[in-house]
Amino acid sequence: MAIPDITLNDGHTIPQLGFGIYRVTGPDAQRVVETAIEVGYRHFDGAALYDNEVELGRAIAASGIPREEFFVTTKLWRDHHGRTEPHAEIARSLDRLGFDYVDLYLIHWPHPTLGKYLDTWLAFEEIRDQGLARSIGVSNFRQEDLAVLVAESRTTPAVNQVELHPIFQQGELRTFHRGLGIATEAWGPLGHGTYSVSDIPSLVTIGEAHGKSPQQVVIRWLLQEGVIVFPKSSTASRIAENFDVFDFELSEDELTVIRGLDEGRRIGYDPATA
Repeated sequence: MAIPDITLNDGHTIPQLGFGIYRVTGPDAQRVVETAIEVGYRHFDGAALYDNEVELGRAIAASGIPREEFFVTTKLWRDHHGRTEPHAEIARSLDRLGFDYVDLYLIHWPHPTLGKYLDTWLAFEEIRDQGLARSIGVSNFRQEDLAVLVAESRTTPAVNQVELHPIFQQGELRTFHRGLGIATEAWGPLGHGTYSVSDIPSLVTIGEAHGKSPQQVVIRWLLQEGVIVFPKSSTASRIAENFDVFDFELSEDELTVIRGLDEGRRIGYDPATA
């Protein structure tokens, strides 16, 4: 099944469905990524913090599939903000991955109390210009943080990866993104282990109508909303299930029901203070 692409504001394309590898470490990480590749995933969302860049790179190399057929993201951790450290950190990430470039490099958190994310973004522009990252973006940025980057640099972020799931839908921020041509990526789409979408009756009912799980319904909802999504699992059957979301479509009434689940309740860290 072909995964739909989204065209970013810099002209590059990104597969709308990817695979997250947060909290998958050690030898298990390579096995999980290899399983995801076998299922059909070609988009992998990683980060230096996750401590599995080596295993991600090894799994991709072992697949025998050309590197250019994959879309790989990694992220700069918030301890390395500034004008110089990002250059050293992307070099370390590329060395661990065994790559010449990443498809997308993100500032993991804005860390606004530190006040260095603009300097970091200017370094990211240089990293992009050097060909070490094809696209650059951010993660967990607020509207006010994005506005600074747009006003004080020559590049609007290609994406902003943010917490986004049924009870925290980020409608206002997503509207802001659209106005700037920034693609929205969702982390924690299935509740981030804090709650189970299987416990939400309306998602169960919608899933039963399509012969799908509540998890598949949530992934499909985000795809139809135009959001880039990468569910995470270490279980082979769930990895395959999360990929099997292209043979059904939610009706407008069903989308309205899901939109009505929004409580505006964050389950992760607040970017203003994290």
